[in-house]
Amino acid sequence: MIIVFPMRLCRSGTTTTTYRKRRWLPFPCSHYTTNTMDATRIKTGFHPNTSRSNFQLKDLVANGQLAQAHQLFDQMPHRNTYSFYTLISGYVNSGNLARARALFDDMPVRTDVSWTILIGGYSKHHQPVGAFKLYAEMCRWGTPPDDVTFTTLFSCCNETLMTKAITQVHSHVIKLGFNYTLKVCNSLLDAYCKTGTLELANRVFTEMLTRDSVTFNAMITGYSNEGLNNQAINLFIEMQNSGMIPSEYTFAAVICATMGLNDVPLGLQFHTLVIKSNFIWNIFVSNSFLDFYSKHDSIDNAKQLFDEMTSLDCVSYNVIITGFAWAGRLKESLNLFHELQLSSFDRKQFPFATMLSLAANETNLKMGRQIHAQILVTEANSDIQVSNALVDMYARCDRFEEANVIFSSLLNKNSVPWTAIISAYVQKGFYNEALDIFKQMRESHVYGDQATFASTLRASSNLTSLSLGKQLHSCMITSGCISNVFCGSSLLDMYAKCGYIKDAIQVFDEMPLRNIVSWNTMLTAYAQIGDGEATIRTFNELVNSGVKPDSVSFLEVLTGCSHSGLVDEGLAYFKSMTQIVVKREHYASIVDLLCRCGLFHEAEKIMDEMPFDPDEIMLTSVLRACRVYKNQDFAKRMADALFNMEVLRDAGAYITMSSIYAEAGQWEDVSKVKRAMKNRGVKKLPAYSWVEVNHEVHVFSANDRIHPRIGEIWEKIDVLGRKMEEEGYKADTSVIVQNVNEDVKLESLKYHSERLAIAFALISTPEGSRIVVMKNLRACVDCHSAIKVISKIVGRDIVVRDSSRFHHFRDGYCSCGDYW
Repeated sequence: MIIVFPMRLCRSGTTTTTYRKRRWLPFPCSHYTTNTMDATRIKTGFHPNTSRSNFQLKDLVANGQLAQAHQLFDQMPHRNTYSFYTLISGYVNSGNLARARALFDDMPVRTDVSWTILIGGYSKHHQPVGAFKLYAEMCRWGTPPDDVTFTTLFSCCNETLMTKAITQVHSHVIKLGFNYTLKVCNSLLDAYCKTGTLELANRVFTEMLTRDSVTFNAMITGYSNEGLNNQAINLFIEMQNSGMIPSEYTFAAVICATMGLNDVPLGLQFHTLVIKSNFIWNIFVSNSFLDFYSKHDSIDNAKQLFDEMTSLDCVSYNVIITGFAWAGRLKESLNLFHELQLSSFDRKQFPFATMLSLAANETNLKMGRQIHAQILVTEANSDIQVSNALVDMYARCDRFEEANVIFSSLLNKNSVPWTAIISAYVQKGFYNEALDIFKQMRESHVYGDQATFASTLRASSNLTSLSLGKQLHSCMITSGCISNVFCGSSLLDMYAKCGYIKDAIQVFDEMPLRNIVSWNTMLTAYAQIGDGEATIRTFNELVNSGVKPDSVSFLEVLTGCSHSGLVDEGLAYFKSMTQIVVKREHYASIVDLLCRCGLFHEAEKIMDEMPFDPDEIMLTSVLRACRVYKNQDFAKRMADALFNMEVLRDAGAYITMSSIYAEAGQWEDVSKVKRAMKNRGVKKLPAYSWVEVNHEVHVFSANDRIHPRIGEIWEKIDVLGRKMEEEGYKADTSVIVQNVNEDVKLESLKYHSERLAIAFALISTPEGSRIVVMKNLRACVDCHSAIKVISKIVGRDIVVRDSSRFHHFRDGYCSCGDYW
């Protein structure tokens, strides 16, 4: 956001650099020259009736009786600036900025105080753009701001897009000589920190002639919020060495930095320092330590501190209740919430947002509605965080209608409720709906944060829409979110799932910070393209970086080994999992690795020794390997175990077994499998493929006749077919399980969905450009062979992502090495 502020600060056309302000009691007045006095104040300011009316006006406003106050205001025969101040302040505090502005516009003389009151209203109600526009208007009217104006204006700066406006006002601060006023500099420094502009904040900090604990607190907090926790700790040490006495806010900021470092021993040292400094009695500091312990898997230590605290407030309960919720100890969290309900604390401050999050995580609609009822009784729904949590709870419980009703009722929607709706749609698999909500958010001029982009990128990834992903990438750069580790991980995942591994690697290499999520995402990307060596290399880099691999890390390195046939390496990693709980998916991956290499005896041994029965996924992968190695005996035993399961996810196992029998010419057994499918109500999922051309996704099914350009597509397939035969391609009709003649099988293979998608891309995109096709099921052997030949004929890179992995075709070869 760019707001142009005029440099002319007075109506005469000259720039006011210094001025004097005179206040006449009992009412405040605006800025005047030394020879000017407020004639209106002399006339009415000391009028007894006006004075009495002002006192009555003040009482009515204090009691929230704004209608009566405005009626009295209208009936006053004489009003002064104090009358206007009082009523404007009342409307500002009630959130009715429109009435406040209308009253402000009616003022005969607009003083710096009146401008500041209204600016404060926009600031208080989270409308920074309105506050800065009002300041610009104040400058155009020629009313010089004072130190209170600047501190009020800077207090609303909390978005990165406000940086340009802050720097413009900063120039006014310098021009008017307020750069030597401590509280203005502190507010400016805090504004830069809150908008993440630490370079400018540090410059202000360095140039300040005097500093106090507020100065250090703002800078320490700024470093901590941006993840520069070591700098925050070093600044605290500098503060100590300078002889500055820390306040409770200093310790709270330092504890926050310690949390960012994930350094429990350092936190314990600060706890000791706080005790020695006699600040442990301070409830603000104690609550910070409660938060520290609860966020570092030390919830029992937090509970001990909670029990030892001499005084408690609602924040104490909120922190400990939230801590138990994060630790997954729902019962303790609920018990403490019930205890809190019996207290005398303000019910509006209860941790309703946390309780709603619990209900959302558990998809417990009944609990969520009970909490909602309490929120309505206490009128806590006026709190934006609670309202956002309500939206999130209903959305994640599949109650989108209720979620949208609450969402629509929000007066000032920031990125949080928008993100809650988007995330809920993404979690439920409604990716197009999520993207529609994101579009509406952008049209509403609400700028997303890290969580917004992470969720929206996930939708883009699942739709494999590269064009949309690139647009989101651009938005992230513009919004300043690109350096966020979660956004970076989501962006990496998007490029990888869209088949652009080089772009994914570039994003990974450029990430300033990496956590276990970003490492695992990179491991997944390599594993899915079958680059086992790169997967192993990245895993070793992860270990050497000091980040501890988790169960997902090991799963992905096992998957990479499985897709590359690296048996010895895979077994070594599997046996090294002594500090990780070996889950079902790890066993499935190692069994898949062994079976892919034809080591069925070793695979069966592991299956017999694992602590649970093989599931559908594991047995289905074994059947696929049995088909490749034509191990019919082992396949029958696995199929018997599979078909005896009470519930089967899909028809994949039946199809594989039918193919095994069909390739052996055992058509009677094929019929038996089909009858078993019918009896159990298992249906084969229809295969379809899709490709994005000119920002539009085109979907194809086998033997498609619906696409508007289907004639051209079939013609292209015929042309390719003739060239493929010249290259020596011969169709593998064994993949067709129907007992039909050879010509019918050959005709059926020609029009598989992925071939239609590739043919359409060939006639719709420039020569030499890359083609990326997605498929919902596993590609058949014949299509895999055909696409290798097509890539050689057309001289293009063709990427196909099926339900198992990525295949990168180039010059007649596939990245999987025909091992898949």
